[in-house]
Amino acid sequence: MPRWGIVGTGDISDRLVADLLAVDGEITAVWGRTADRASDFASRHGIPSATADRAELFSRDDVDVVYIATPAHTHTEITLEALDAGKHVLVEKPIATSASDAELLFARAAEADRFLMEAMWMRFNPLHVELIDRIAGGELGAIRSVRASFGTPFFPRPGKSRPEDGGSILRDRGIYPVTLAHWFLGTPEGVHARGVVSDAVDLSGHATLEHSGGPFAQLAWSGVEFLDLSAAISGERGWITLDPMFWAGSDAHVHAGSAERIFRAPEQVRHPRVGNGYGPMLEAVSAAIESGQREHPWHDAKTTIAVTRTLDRILAEISPASR
Repeated sequence: MPRWGIVGTGDISDRLVADLLAVDGEITAVWGRTADRASDFASRHGIPSATADRAELFSRDDVDVVYIATPAHTHTEITLEALDAGKHVLVEKPIATSASDAELLFARAAEADRFLMEAMWMRFNPLHVELIDRIAGGELGAIRSVRASFGTPFFPRPGKSRPEDGGSILRDRGIYPVTLAHWFLGTPEGVHARGVVSDAVDLSGHATLEHSGGPFAQLAWSGVEFLDLSAAISGERGWITLDPMFWAGSDAHVHAGSAERIFRAPEQVRHPRVGNGYGPMLEAVSAAIESGQREHPWHDAKTTIAVTRTLDRILAEISPASR
């Protein structure tokens, strides 16, 4: 198993580290903005070394892969530092704040011959894995539409509402609906979006992504109100609804196969979440690194860059500062 270093001591790192330890991951060091924050995090999770010097962490021989969970505007800089130091990297979403930066990161990872992935844990959720396989097998026929939204009236971390920290509710929450749409419809031809922007930060918005021949996605995101936290994928033979919270949930209902299943008694699909839900992704990343892969086929460079480019297009529609 690869040995992990953790970069960042916020709430996401807390939850992910708990799951990494639960799947027998070995964590050898943690970096925090201050020595006290790093030491406190290390003591809470039983990590043997803590530092406020990233170069020190990246130079360690007992760190093979780093997980980066810092404010989004720092992801590019820190990921480049880690890759240049010869480390594999799992970086919290969004991988970067522009498609051009995402392209730069994957190009540098290829040059360094190191693994790189955005931590899109939703793709590894057993519920989503099953549904993707069933839809790919034709259970719904050709997919015609995707509906998804993620809105809650609070900021989980202060940096999400500060322009100087690259704050963006679209990139923090809207990335999940956009990623879901990309899974089943691919890159859109047209993007139509509206939103609320304050102090150069998008606080909420909605978008329609249009595709050749008529398929479309209707998506919404918000940090100032509740939105329906479910999602649906619809095709020529039926549809699937994902219960709230669709990106991290355990339940879905398949309306397909027969009139009874479609209209009265849809099949319930259930995969109870284990821990905080990061375990399947962490096991997949560790296995990919051990086998010599430099990308994971379920969330590779092509997919990540395509989603990031769509996020850029949406922001350009709703925020003049993004143009």
